[in-house]
Amino acid sequence: MEEAAAESAIDMFLSAFNVPDDRHVTELLSQALTSDVVFFGPLGRSEGVAAVERFVRELRRHPAGPGTMVRCSGVDMPGEWARYRWAFTTPGDGPRLAGTDVVHLRRGLIDQMIVFAGDLEPAAADA
Repeated sequence: MEEAAAESAIDMFLSAFNVPDDRHVTELLSQALTSDVVFFGPLGRSEGVAAVERFVRELRRHPAGPGTMVRCSGVDMPGEWARYRWAFTTPGDGPRLAGTDVVHLRRGLIDQMIVFAGDLEPAAADA
């Protein structure tokens, strides 16, 4: 049951990137996040739905054009933490961003989120 709630909150969060009308971004985020969500993103730590909304709106206004955000893995949830992989693709041959998010859930909503953009380089094997 917890994993289904996590998946629902994560998918609701990701849908905020894809909604056709900016006016619905806040509504979708409010259904996915606690009001006091702590967000660790590419530009550091911030708190609250409004901070996450700014991040989402900035990515929605990508210079290459409006992109599409998708979850491209299952949700792995050991306990109250979950992780998933995502990809953001811009139109045509525009940039593609990918990464992994780690989220903490409280009562079925995301209350902490850590965004890891990009893939880790493989570790060099000891010779």
